[in-house]
Amino acid sequence: MSRLRWHMHRPGFYKLVAPCCAYRAHSVSVRSRERRSTVRLPIKEYKGFTLVEVLVVIAIVGILLAVLLPAVQAARESARRAGCENNLRQIGLAFQNHASRMGAFPSGGWDFSTPPTYLSGKPATGIQQDAGWAFQILPFLEGGNTWSGSTGGTDQQLSIAAVGAMHDVYFCPSRRSPQSITYSDPYYLGGQSITHALCDYAASNLEGTGAVRQYRPVTLREITDGTSNTLVVGDKRMNVAELGKWQEDDNEGYTCGWDEDTIRTTSRPPEADYRGPGDGDELFGSSHASLCNFVFADGSVHNVSYEIDAAVFQNLGNKSDGKTITPGGF
Repeated sequence: MSRLRWHMHRPGFYKLVAPCCAYRAHSVSVRSRERRSTVRLPIKEYKGFTLVEVLVVIAIVGILLAVLLPAVQAARESARRAGCENNLRQIGLAFQNHASRMGAFPSGGWDFSTPPTYLSGKPATGIQQDAGWAFQILPFLEGGNTWSGSTGGTDQQLSIAAVGAMHDVYFCPSRRSPQSITYSDPYYLGGQSITHALCDYAASNLEGTGAVRQYRPVTLREITDGTSNTLVVGDKRMNVAELGKWQEDDNEGYTCGWDEDTIRTTSRPPEADYRGPGDGDELFGSSHASLCNFVFADGSVHNVSYEIDAAVFQNLGNKSDGKTITPGGF
């Protein structure tokens, strides 16, 4: 009898061997089932946007833009108008400093054809200066280099350089960036082709009753209505369709003498800028909605509505008519 057969006949053999055999059989069965089984994951279904959904999104975006754009534009215009007011504030301060230094406000100059006057390389002052108020206040507006003729040269060369020198403070941000035009005029410096730096502001008034007068400067003592009741410089009305082109009231530029480029009437109320034939019609006005800005003889800056009463506006332009103006009535 072999040893295996002998052991099989021993008591307890099957108790020892049977469980082991059963375990092996079970493990093999499990592994076999694992191999045969296939794990099935849930399948995700992907789908695109429908045309209706796309149209709804576009409509929502359109509505948001329609709501937000006016607010953004209003905020930008508010900032630009504040920039314009700051320009006039600086101009008003320059008028005050000019009066303190020279004893009077700057004059309105002599004529449209009179460029800045230099005498032996130095700018003339007072009644001897043919150029207008905007040139005369340059020393008080950080424009001293232009005023003094730092480029050097003959008197005429200094004058031509000053005519073409652009100054940011003379341009309303709501209307345009600093701009100039180049042309020749037989009545201006012998017909030479000259670059003229332009200007968006004008002084009061063409009637000769304002704080800026032709030829002869106005003293503070002459403003008998009070400096807080007398406007000095403000936005000028323009044909914005012709900006950058030769216009009757936007060609000689900021340095010119007595001319609608830098002097406007107060016999009629201000009006908004426009597009069409012609020019600004000698009026004050602006690219701002419903109002324009002015600096008064005391240096304060005020908004003046296009709806201002014509008589009140005329009184504001007259330095000594004796008419009482209600505070805030403009």
